[in-house]
Amino acid sequence: MIPGARVLILLAAAALAACSPTLDWREFVPEGSEINVTFPCRVDRHARSVVMADASVRMEMLVCNAGDTTYAVSFFDVADPARVSATLAEWRATAVRNVQGAAPQQQPVQIKGMTPNDEAVRLSVTGRLPDGAAVREHAVFFAHGLRVYSATVLGANPPQQAVDIFFSGLKFPS
Repeated sequence: MIPGARVLILLAAAALAACSPTLDWREFVPEGSEINVTFPCRVDRHARSVVMADASVRMEMLVCNAGDTTYAVSFFDVADPARVSATLAEWRATAVRNVQGAAPQQQPVQIKGMTPNDEAVRLSVTGRLPDGAAVREHAVFFAHGLRVYSATVLGANPPQQAVDIFFSGLKFPS
C-alpha cells in the first residue's frame, strides 16, 4: 500500500469515528405498552417478577447504556385502581433507597396523556451504588390508567440535556 494512502485511510476512519454520536436518539412504542419513548441508544428488554404494593407483578424493563449513563423505562399493571397512588409512592421510595439516597429533590411531573395523579413526580437524588460508587439518579413516576411507569437516568454525572431530552420524549398518543 502507498504510504500516503494508509494515512488517508486512517484519517477517514478517525473522522467517521468522530461522527458517531454517543447519544443516538430514537423514538418508538415498546410492545405491550402505549407510551412513546425516546432512547439515546439501542434498547434491551427484560422482564421480572417484583413485589410492589403487597402484590407480585411482572415488570417490563427497557434499558440501554450510553457513555457512562443508564437509561430505563419500566412498567407494570396494578390490579386495584385504589392502589395506583400508593404504588407510585412505594416505587419512588424504593428507587431512592436502592441508591442509598438522601433528601431527594421532587417536583410534580406532567407526561403528555398520563392519568393525573398527585404521586406523579420527577425526582433527583444523589447516592451510592452497592459497590460504593457515587451516582446521580433522575427519575419520573407516573400512571396511565392502571399501568404505572418509571423512567430513570442513572450515572455518575448524567448530562442534564440528555436527562431533559429523555423525559420530554415520554408521551402517550392523544
